[in-house]
Amino acid sequence: MISLGTVSRVDGHAYEDSPRPELAPFLPEGLGSLLDVGCHMGAYGLSVKERFPQTLVWGIEARPEPAAIAASRLDQVVEGLWPHDMPLGVRFDCITFNDVLEHLVDPWAALTSTHDFLEQGGCVIASIPNVRRLTLIEDLLLRGRWTYTDEGLLDRTHLRFFTKSSVRELFLDAGFDVESIDAIGLLPGRRGRVLARMGALGEELRALQWVVVGRQRRRR
Repeated sequence: MISLGTVSRVDGHAYEDSPRPELAPFLPEGLGSLLDVGCHMGAYGLSVKERFPQTLVWGIEARPEPAAIAASRLDQVVEGLWPHDMPLGVRFDCITFNDVLEHLVDPWAALTSTHDFLEQGGCVIASIPNVRRLTLIEDLLLRGRWTYTDEGLLDRTHLRFFTKSSVRELFLDAGFDVESIDAIGLLPGRRGRVLARMGALGEELRALQWVVVGRQRRRR
């Protein structure tokens, strides 16, 4: 699902610096400005600039080392925490959270705070792991295992877990209209083909992640 990129380690955990090409189809055309929250070393933001050369791309990253690398790739990088360290008055057409919200104590507040930094009618795009993945359910129900790992669905740094329905509720509660929720990283092989014949339920069991596009509700 994810193309290979540079890997750094923070507190013993691997963080991949990927351009995330599977997320490209969800970006709106005519994109003027974008903020990537948790931009790491900036590979994703750089891929956006390559696709939309005229787009202003910012990032915000809490860790100094990757933030310094991202600053050499993007138009501007804020070293600090979202949203507290963002300068007041800056607004973007789109704000992205790529595998970020599940790491936060309060993803609801983090998402709600985007309204202060979005142009009117702007969008938020997030990729979020799917806790309803069949392989995870099998481990829990059949083997009694819920084992944290250094990466993946049960990354030990994940604080929150979401299904498709709870992802939708997250965005609705934060004041967004949900334009789309799409599955990526579908389970391959024979089991994947069987699940594909089960419609919406099968898709939920196959999905590794959900990509959700939320559109800011227009002010009345």
